[in-house]
Amino acid sequence: MSIIELDKITRIYKQGLHEVRAVDGVSLTVEPGDFAVLCGPSGSGKTTTLNLIGALDLPDSGRVLFEGRDVGKLSRGEQSRLRRDRIGFVFQAYNLIPVLTAYENAEFILALQGVPEKERRERVMTLLDAVGLGGMADRRPDELSGGQQQRVAIARAVAPNPALVLADEPTANVDSATAESLLDMMQKLNEDRGVTFLFSSHDDRVMGRARRLLHMLDGRLERDEVKA
Repeated sequence: MSIIELDKITRIYKQGLHEVRAVDGVSLTVEPGDFAVLCGPSGSGKTTTLNLIGALDLPDSGRVLFEGRDVGKLSRGEQSRLRRDRIGFVFQAYNLIPVLTAYENAEFILALQGVPEKERRERVMTLLDAVGLGGMADRRPDELSGGQQQRVAIARAVAPNPALVLADEPTANVDSATAESLLDMMQKLNEDRGVTFLFSSHDDRVMGRARRLLHMLDGRLERDEVKA
């Protein structure tokens, strides 16, 4: 079964007297194990599509199916649990909780899920090691570089074993060397752990790593390119 199926989704925003079709009749699927990128210029609809897939927003028409369930027909509580339990989010601004340590940030969703403390610790410490932060578990975000904060955000996204990790411009706020290092890490999580990643990005480095490119322009999916 596909993790995601978009069926002719449209999202319209009002700008004064005008309507903007941020997403315009997009249909696509995301399969288990994908390492895929929604790519295209600024304003092409990448982030809006990602938000619709992540149930952060709902389409004006069309359907978003997550593991066969129509997200639009779920209650708000069910949508919230879907985001908590089945989707990991990585944002370009990191979105870490400033007063919590790297460990506590990575553990946060597991605690919300009621995962026992021993299991939380084992899972989080293993992940922090995997993302290269094994010795920094007790540091707070303001004691970490941008790249290190993004590593914590990735560990937090992956910790609950989600069906899908959505990463919105994850390399936008880091230097080239850090971007390559983050991509190495995410590629390894995809290959070794089978974590499914869907990015939105116009970064050539991200697109170069992807096995599938979903080209967007003016809110439409122009081309679905699977690399050989």
